[in-house]
Amino acid sequence: MDSGITITPYTRPVTVRFHSVVVASTERALELLEPGHDPVLYIPFDDIYFAHLEKTETSTTCPWKGAASYWRITGQGESANDAMWAYEDPIPDVAAIRDHAAFDPKKVTFE
Repeated sequence: MDSGITITPYTRPVTVRFHSVVVASTERALELLEPGHDPVLYIPFDDIYFAHLEKTETSTTCPWKGAASYWRITGQGESANDAMWAYEDPIPDVAAIRDHAAFDPKKVTFE
C-alpha cells in the first residue's frame, strides 16, 4: 500500500529556536508531506546543535516511516520533553529523512 508521502527539498532557510536559543539552522531542510497531516520540516543532523538536546526513552512507530527516537531540548533554564524526533533507521521509501530530525511546532519556533 502506498503511503502517499512525498519528500522534497525546502527552498528557504530555516532557523529553529527554543525560547531565544537557536537549536538548528539550515538551508538544506526537507519537507515531508503526508496525507492528513501538516507538512513537517526535517533538518540535517549536521545543522542541529545537539549541545541543547538529550535523547529520551520515548519511541514511537509509524507504519510508513519506521521507529522514531525523541530528544528533550534545554535552553535558558527551560526544557521541553520530546520536542525533536528522528527516524534513525527509516523504512526505505522515506530513506531521505535518515540523519535528519523534526521539531514539534508547539514546543519551538520556526523562522
